[in-house]
Amino acid sequence: MTGKPDFDLFRMTEDHEALREAVRAIAEAKIAPFAAAADEESRYPREAHDALVAADFHAAHVAEEHGGVGADALAVSIIIEEVARVCASSSLIPAVNKLGSMPVILGGSEEINARYMPRLASGESFFSYGLSEREAGSDTAGMRTKATREGDDWILKGSKAWITNAGVSELYTVLAVTDPDGPRGRNISAFVVEKSDEGFTFGEKERKLGIKGSPTRELHLDNVRIPGDRIVGAEGEGLQIALRTLDHTRVTIGAQAVGIAQGALDQALAYVKERKQFGKHIADFQGIQFMLADMAMELEAARQMVYVAAAKSERADADLAFFGAAAKCYASDVAMKVTTDAVQLLGGAGYTRDFPLERMMRDAKITQIYEGTNQVQRIVMARQLLNGLPASR
Repeated sequence: MTGKPDFDLFRMTEDHEALREAVRAIAEAKIAPFAAAADEESRYPREAHDALVAADFHAAHVAEEHGGVGADALAVSIIIEEVARVCASSSLIPAVNKLGSMPVILGGSEEINARYMPRLASGESFFSYGLSEREAGSDTAGMRTKATREGDDWILKGSKAWITNAGVSELYTVLAVTDPDGPRGRNISAFVVEKSDEGFTFGEKERKLGIKGSPTRELHLDNVRIPGDRIVGAEGEGLQIALRTLDHTRVTIGAQAVGIAQGALDQALAYVKERKQFGKHIADFQGIQFMLADMAMELEAARQMVYVAAAKSERADADLAFFGAAAKCYASDVAMKVTTDAVQLLGGAGYTRDFPLERMMRDAKITQIYEGTNQVQRIVMARQLLNGLPASR
């Protein structure tokens, strides 16, 4: 080894630790008591919505110049992690607000940012993201939704699927083909669609395995006319902006996965220290201890990967695509394993709704699927490696 080693992959400051304490207090007092009901009733967690808006945690990434908190990517990850620790559905409020607005932040003009970011920062309007379609999931370039220029306006026609918090959000970043005969992937543009736009409607709520408190619906665009100044970036840049967005926001899904896993480990630890079998607490059995040690070890590795990726997101490092994909992929796999093991540690009790672990296990599954399946994440990582990124250590 030569040269000075770089230990500044991320740095936890006192402000970050204070933020964690503040978010945890709100999560435990104002979100956790309603998490089971939101899941059971498949209803949007309005209590969490109100608590997060009141504390400015709903969209902390918005810049101060637009009335936001201006939180860095690590701080946003901590917010999402701590909320997900008690309610994964509620953690999608800050996560999806970042996802929906990042295309505007990354590729939009000063004017479009000045129009929409203050509304998001104040909690007046939330943002969702319209990329996927029924026949264009992993193959995003295969989308069929079209935007046709008509004078100074654009007419949008088509549908989007699997849209998180659809119907709740007032604002939507929607991707559409603007040049059907153009080069594949470079013929797509991004637009901001408002809930009140004529011809813009929503499908029925999807009936899901998990994250039942977060509505997932289709977006239907029936010749929706929007003014030309709602295009995000230049015509044809939409897919590039969308993929840059995912490089940043996959980190937030990693943070959500870490939070779900931490909540499951917390529940399992509390249970095994109280439960007795064969005359002693089951926490005293070596087999149980080994399970707990593996759960904690893998969880902490996932957390470190997410925090490093968050730091790279903040700096917009060249190797962010690799680290964002790796953090999301590894953390979500860990969340699935840890929640499954936590259910096992509680035995029959873990399989009941008397404990939150079965909900956490169901919620964890989606983190392996959305914002790019973990199979796609491995494709992203492999491409980065073959292109020379990340640089060999």
